[in-house]
Amino acid sequence: MANIVQFENVGLRYGTGEETLSDISFTLARGAFYFLTGASGASKTSLLKLLYLAQRPTRGAIRLFDEDIAALPRARLPGFRRRIGVVFQDFRLIPHLSAFDNIALPLRVAGVPEADIAAPVKEMLAWVGLAERAEARPPTLSGGEQQRVAIARAVIGRPDILVADEPTGNVDPDMAERLLHLFDSLNRLGTTVVVATHDFQLLGRIAGAHMMRLERGRLLDPTGSLRFPPPGEARR
Repeated sequence: MANIVQFENVGLRYGTGEETLSDISFTLARGAFYFLTGASGASKTSLLKLLYLAQRPTRGAIRLFDEDIAALPRARLPGFRRRIGVVFQDFRLIPHLSAFDNIALPLRVAGVPEADIAAPVKEMLAWVGLAERAEARPPTLSGGEQQRVAIARAVIGRPDILVADEPTGNVDPDMAERLLHLFDSLNRLGTTVVVATHDFQLLGRIAGAHMMRLERGRLLDPTGSLRFPPPGEARR
């Protein structure tokens, strides 16, 4: 299976302090599903920022879609970012836009004709249980509802890579199961999925998923060789 991401001896330092991430090396296979685990403060969010190009490494090399990110012209970065769906821990919804328009935003940025936008957005709203909240603006939504809008926005364009930072942290267990099923379905269509979580109860929910573990800024299982669930317990 071809690799879609490669990190080689990557380090990240904010300011002049100690490195937040040190000697990070791993590859992500195209079309695979990964859980990135570790306790709060393990720097999972910092690693995800490197992955979705919000942060540049202090040292080391990152290859994405077979290209060296360091050598990539700045003008091409927006196109790369559009191939990566991101579910932020703090949602980052646009407050003056409705739930419908927040979800539609990636399609509009990509130039999808307006006539082709309504149907997939309505389908996604229904899937995350917000069909009746299409016109609601983020300040009127609960934390769990905002989370679901953020997830719908991230996946509507069927990105090549989906990066989700604690995507089930603000929803009940039933909705968490439903959202994981959505990620699983997207993965089956070929999207590489990376879900960062410290909730170990999630790890057995996706058969064949790989696990990478961060501890104090270092990757303990860079190969993702540990897979869940054990044989005979798959939920797929």
